[in-house]
Amino acid sequence: MSVRVRFPPSPTGHLHVGTGRTVLYNWLFARHHGGVMVFRVDDTDAERSTEEFLDDIIEGLRWLGLDWDEGIVTGGPVGEYRQSRRLARYREVARELVAAGRAYYDFATPGQLEALRAEAAAAGRSPVYDGRFRLPDHEAAARVAAGEAAPIRFAVPRPGETVFTDAIRGELRFDHANVDDFVLLRSDGTPTYHLASSVDDVDHAITHVIRGEDLLPSTPKHILISRAMGAAEAVYAHLSLLTGPDGAKLSKRHGATSLRAYRDEGILPEAMRNYLAILGWSPGMDEEIVSLETMVGRFDLGAVSRNPAVFDLAKLEWMNGVYIRALSPDEFVARSLPFVEAAVGRPLQPAEHAAFASVAPLVQERARRLTEVGAQVRFLFSEVEIDPESWDAVMAAPESSAVLEASVTALASVADWDEGSIEAALRAALAAGGISARKGLQPIRVAVTGSRVSPPLFESLAALGRERTLERIRSATGRLGAGSGLQ
Repeated sequence: MSVRVRFPPSPTGHLHVGTGRTVLYNWLFARHHGGVMVFRVDDTDAERSTEEFLDDIIEGLRWLGLDWDEGIVTGGPVGEYRQSRRLARYREVARELVAAGRAYYDFATPGQLEALRAEAAAAGRSPVYDGRFRLPDHEAAARVAAGEAAPIRFAVPRPGETVFTDAIRGELRFDHANVDDFVLLRSDGTPTYHLASSVDDVDHAITHVIRGEDLLPSTPKHILISRAMGAAEAVYAHLSLLTGPDGAKLSKRHGATSLRAYRDEGILPEAMRNYLAILGWSPGMDEEIVSLETMVGRFDLGAVSRNPAVFDLAKLEWMNGVYIRALSPDEFVARSLPFVEAAVGRPLQPAEHAAFASVAPLVQERARRLTEVGAQVRFLFSEVEIDPESWDAVMAAPESSAVLEASVTALASVADWDEGSIEAALRAALAAGGISARKGLQPIRVAVTGSRVSPPLFESLAALGRERTLERIRSATGRLGAGSGLQ
């Protein structure tokens, strides 16, 4: 059997990290087995579906480095991969199921359905609609022929149960006493998720459905539809949901939840891909940093955990730092340049590129996100912005004014403006004043870079240049002398 999996997002929001993990697992499974990845779009919700969100989903997949073999953009043998363009097909299947006695037009009134819900609530059970208000087929057909609109419901066999083996959770049983005669086609002719998704899976010859456990209650319905269509049912695998560190379902209160947000915040795609892969699956050998090729070679649905996976931002940032440090110097500069230019507010000039390249390796050693790069080197390319907290913590020291004055004298006489000469001059000046480097260099750092956090000081001064360095130290000295501080 040739493996065929699918990714069917609804373009009603930005691509969620949990959805990103689901599509990654589908992709890894398909590539491991030499199978086919189908990318279709569940866009029957016309009011909420937008091209903007679809573009975001496509960009997110490409950012993660995931491709597909059929579907949106690439096309394929089915022709259309948007559900909004397959409505006639869904209506056709619904009518065929009615003709086969597997579904029926339902004329239950709102009052009857409300009474059913009230009865179930009073009895302490789920309000399962069991078709009790179903009309004889000839009567329902006559009302439809007369132009009366009605939804089409699937006739769930009762008594009975749907049994299947989940590739992650093992054998599962669903008693039909707890399964509604669910709606396939609404009275306005639009399909429900159950009908559209099941028909697409059959038409696309999907062999494995890998999705979140929130859709597990829908699975018996989808299996029933597939069987009623005379198709072989797919193998299902339901992934546990992602949680925050507090054990609650991952949501915005835990921080960013979209891939776009993490991309904009300086997370590398290979780091995000690696991190998502190990959220519920172990590649073995106690490894956490794993190449894409290794993931493909080792991926096994049977090794995916059924327990919830915790999305830990601190661990993602650690992993991102590992990937940042693994970049070549040129690649690091290229990847971080957009974040630097965003921090500066303009494109860097050619000469500024060289200055950035000179300090980039020093920032690369410490960065956990690419956004940190822009914040740390912005002082090189724009007017210094003094961080008030850094100023108050450092400049309140009684020796700060003397340190700044001595550093101006020392740096003004440096013959060759390079990091070695700068370091020698400053250390000599501090030693002459009996001030330790630990205390003495911080006022200079804040005066020149605006913060206590920056690339190494001597390299920073070398990249900034003599005149701008002296100008900033003198400015800071003037502030201290005036006693104005930073208000």
